[in-house]
Amino acid sequence: MTRPDRLDPDDQARLEHILDRCPGLADTTRHVRSFATMMTNRNGHLIDDWITAAEAGASPHLDAFATGLRRDHDAVQAGLTLPHSSGAVEGTVNKIKSLKRQMFGRANFDLLRARVLLYS
Repeated sequence: MTRPDRLDPDDQARLEHILDRCPGLADTTRHVRSFATMMTNRNGHLIDDWITAAEAGASPHLDAFATGLRRDHDAVQAGLTLPHSSGAVEGTVNKIKSLKRQMFGRANFDLLRARVLLYS
């Protein structure tokens, strides 16, 4: 998960050794790194090329991921291009869903509301 240029020399050598021994993993690593760069730099205009390359690769998991990205292409491209983010509210939504799951079948909406307000 660390950028390759930030790895210490021992870890870099170990990673290169592993990738040399497993071409499929090397291909997957290349795709994941390019996707991470695209996300970090907000290069959404490159998504079509990335999807095509991932679908042509050897990994069925990346192929399935690319197919999902293609299905929701406009939203994915906007997310990789625009500076807007729903990240600020995602944590709150996750917390509310967790509270709701904990209480499933035990209480009504009033208690959920009280717990959400208490833990906010």
